[in-house]
Amino acid sequence: MNRKQLIILLALVAVLGGAGLVLMNRNQDSWSGAPDTKQGRKFLENFQVNDVALIRLVGDSELNLVRKDDLWRVRERGDYPANFSQISGFLMKLSDLKITQSEQIEASQIADLGLVEPKPDQKSGEKTATLIETKDSTGKVMRAVLLGNKHTRSMTGPYGNNEYPDGRYVMLREEPKTALLISDPLGTTDPKPDQWLNKDFFKVEKIKSVAFTALAPTNSWTLAATNEGGTLVLQDCETNEFPDSAKISSLSATLGNPSFVDVATNATPEMSGLDKPLTANIETFGHFKYVLKVGKKTPENNYFVNVSVSADLPKERTPGKDEKPEDKAKLDKEFADKLKQSEAKLAQEKKLDKWTYLVSSYTIDPLVRDRAQLMQEKKDPKVADDAALPKAKDEDKNQDFQDISTEPAMEMK
Repeated sequence: MNRKQLIILLALVAVLGGAGLVLMNRNQDSWSGAPDTKQGRKFLENFQVNDVALIRLVGDSELNLVRKDDLWRVRERGDYPANFSQISGFLMKLSDLKITQSEQIEASQIADLGLVEPKPDQKSGEKTATLIETKDSTGKVMRAVLLGNKHTRSMTGPYGNNEYPDGRYVMLREEPKTALLISDPLGTTDPKPDQWLNKDFFKVEKIKSVAFTALAPTNSWTLAATNEGGTLVLQDCETNEFPDSAKISSLSATLGNPSFVDVATNATPEMSGLDKPLTANIETFGHFKYVLKVGKKTPENNYFVNVSVSADLPKERTPGKDEKPEDKAKLDKEFADKLKQSEAKLAQEKKLDKWTYLVSSYTIDPLVRDRAQLMQEKKDPKVADDAALPKAKDEDKNQDFQDISTEPAMEMK
């Protein structure tokens, strides 16, 4: 190929490439219309996060998160404290969201994108959006956002092609003809009260004793340690009782960092079983006392529980017998700091006694065992005998061999 032919060929490629680009742009224009002027802009412009006093989430149910007395609360749980860090993170995310694409749509397309506004009092059976409505302290609506279908992307992984959510279709209530796409699927917007509660609970440290009171006195028991960090021991242990140390240590571990599943706001004492509860009294070497009243177990395997916390904290430090004057200031400061921490812990945990909690059986079961259930499990004698049989047979064979080997040798003549 000579120089002239090469130049002609390159010119032809350029013309064909340009024609293809024009055709592609025409096809793009026919799908997206005018250039997207909203792409890259903030989804909620001028959204004043600090002015939000109520967040209303509506889907299959309704949830209201209310700022009351400088504290976020869950209205559907009797104004129980909400998870502040979760709410603040959610509002900041809304504030920072950016638009990746916008489209003008017809009314008939709203349902296809899952952007129909929900109405909890009307059960139409139609798939609807999740509504996020924010209001200020005067009750004025600041923003009303509809979350529709999630946008997914197909990715090839070790197990084949899979779809992963990488965005979501949204719409502002005041712009019902514009569908927007954002790059976050916003998967934490379910209007479920238990998912927004502050789950901070009590924490038992340095257990001194645990006394369980069952409905039948013979099932009750008391565990106690003689010193801080010591092992809990069953009190009044009978000679035929053999406590299981693993079961006792599991109890200590459970009380060290318990949690709850939900708050029960409409449970009567009769319905929850707290009219005739099982009771656990716990004392610590840190002068704290906990009283746990345990009611019935729900079909979901959670117990109804009431918690009461008190403490008799010493206000002054008793100096050591051989304490040096130069150590006094340091020890006094350590005592004062520890007292301050204990007082803050007491103030926080005393607030728990206003509510009835649903606590998982995983947490409560080790605490409400009958006395007999604290003991080591007895082995079935038959199983034990069967297990010993092969060994016994081997011993018989060995004995036979020994008997033969010890017979006097035959005298050779």
